[in-house]
Amino acid sequence: MIGFIGGGNMAEALIKGMIQDSRFKIQDILVSEPKGERREYLQQTYGIKTTVSNREVASLCNIIILAVKPQNMDKVLDEIADLITDEKTMISIAAGITFSYLQKKLNTKKIIRVMPNTPAIIQEGMSVISLCECFSGSDMSTVREIFMSVGKVITLPEKYMNAVTALSGSGSAFIAFFIEAMVEGGVNMGLQRDDALTLAVQTSLGASKLLDGGMSPLKLREMVTSPGGTTAEGLRVFESRGLKGIVVDAVEAATKRAEELGKKQ
Repeated sequence: MIGFIGGGNMAEALIKGMIQDSRFKIQDILVSEPKGERREYLQQTYGIKTTVSNREVASLCNIIILAVKPQNMDKVLDEIADLITDEKTMISIAAGITFSYLQKKLNTKKIIRVMPNTPAIIQEGMSVISLCECFSGSDMSTVREIFMSVGKVITLPEKYMNAVTALSGSGSAFIAFFIEAMVEGGVNMGLQRDDALTLAVQTSLGASKLLDGGMSPLKLREMVTSPGGTTAEGLRVFESRGLKGIVVDAVEAATKRAEELGKKQ
């Protein structure tokens, strides 16, 4: 049985992906959630079993996904620690919570860290998995299938997880911020806001699909940019204002913040 401790947005995204995947059965999913309204919603929407008890999930499930906020992790781990054995696979999707901290609290090495991101809600997520060497291929196959049900998956060493948190975890918000700015630019030039939003979103989607198909960012930029043309003039403003450096600095700042959160454990 696969259990979720915490029934928030990311847990819901994973549940939605899993029940649309024939490899998972609704009756094999159990979620603990403190809010009664949220439990009722998850039950009615997805037909899964829910409980108010974290200990029930820890006791009944062999794969347990810790889908709680980093600031609540300590309390949850203290509550379930005595029920965790090496036969259970623990998966944390909390930013900044390290292997060493989880292993110390749970007294087991069968722990996986995963950083998914918000587009998992529509099965277009990017999840990065980090794990210790104690896992066999069979142990990992189910874990990969869970996260592949909501998008793409890659595996990286833990030392990269803070950078992953910044780039793909926070990245959706960064892209949304850029699209907001594009929309404002269009509105300032006379477009209706709804039309500007449609143009900006579809343009971003199309560019992303070209890049996902193997075209490099540089190649796409060169294809669109004619010497002395409109694109060149816009890019000139980006360069003069140091946009690339600003974006690099933002990713670095988010990475450092993830490191700081980890040190508070």
